[in-house]
Amino acid sequence: MTIILGLESSCDETAAALVTHDGRILAHRLATQEEAHRPYGGVVPEIAARAHVEMLTPLVEAAFADAGLQLADVDAIAATAGPGLIGGVMVGLVTGKALAHAAGKPLVAVNHLEGHALSPRLSDPTLQFPYMLLLVSGGHCQLLLVKGVGNYARLATTIDDAAGEAFDKTAKLLGLGYPGGPAVEEAASRGNPKAVPLPRPLLGTSEPHFSFAGLKSAVMRAAQSGQHTVEDIAASFQQAVIDCLVDRARRQLVAYPDVTAFVVAGGVAANQAIRGALETLAASQGLRFVAPPLWLCTDNAAMIAWAGAERFSLGLTDALDFAARPRWPLDPDAQAARGAGVKA
Repeated sequence: MTIILGLESSCDETAAALVTHDGRILAHRLATQEEAHRPYGGVVPEIAARAHVEMLTPLVEAAFADAGLQLADVDAIAATAGPGLIGGVMVGLVTGKALAHAAGKPLVAVNHLEGHALSPRLSDPTLQFPYMLLLVSGGHCQLLLVKGVGNYARLATTIDDAAGEAFDKTAKLLGLGYPGGPAVEEAASRGNPKAVPLPRPLLGTSEPHFSFAGLKSAVMRAAQSGQHTVEDIAASFQQAVIDCLVDRARRQLVAYPDVTAFVVAGGVAANQAIRGALETLAASQGLRFVAPPLWLCTDNAAMIAWAGAERFSLGLTDALDFAARPRWPLDPDAQAARGAGVKA
């Protein structure tokens, strides 16, 4: 039985997990930093990195205790090596290197985005390649053709803000607090999604990419006008995001009819309204819809351990001098998209 220890520290979640290659989660420990960042309305990198230093080792120890295992029992150490806030990434990667060196175990340097991309296979072992993935989070909004482990074709990306980033900024504009995504979703549940006329950037165009900066600016103008309730603005904003995601995804699903499933992953996939709309889209295309459980959508170490297990089973390990990366595209050969703020 192959057992992988996974470490995650790319943003404001510190986590450790033990996962087997047959998909059993033996232990998972996670510590959030919401209270530390709440006064600032967003993640402060220096605060996040210091919290990772304090939390990671106790979480690793707790995970081993939960599973009744020791470091010598694992087959490899998987650690997020990017992309993300570089201070936090370095904390997790250096810890992973130290554990691997001390125990004489292989290191698997995991791309955080690959953790999200492969997490649906942890929750649904019947999911086979190739599948269409909408990776939608605070830092990324991409459509990817997932051909296999380490084999991704980026079909679309955001040319400015990611969807999750737009949720966070909308929450701040509306005074809804932090974290922004759940706050906007809750307010939207009490509003009218047709009350505020908001734009749908790139909707219906031949360009494959996403854009949310203009939508965010329109939300700011709506909030400043004083003509709408916070709940109606939130609901209208959320519906605009849904319309954009569905339109862009439908375009690619039509272009790639041979995929086995339509898959969504990333923190924004925890939004129930978005998830429901994407499931309806998949059904309209005659495709199976796959989404991880809500806790696997947000940042966690189980997905990192699982991605490590998938890579380790193919003999893919990394040297202890592997460098942390603030940016690390899944498809480095993808054609460049226009836009100064494009997210690779």
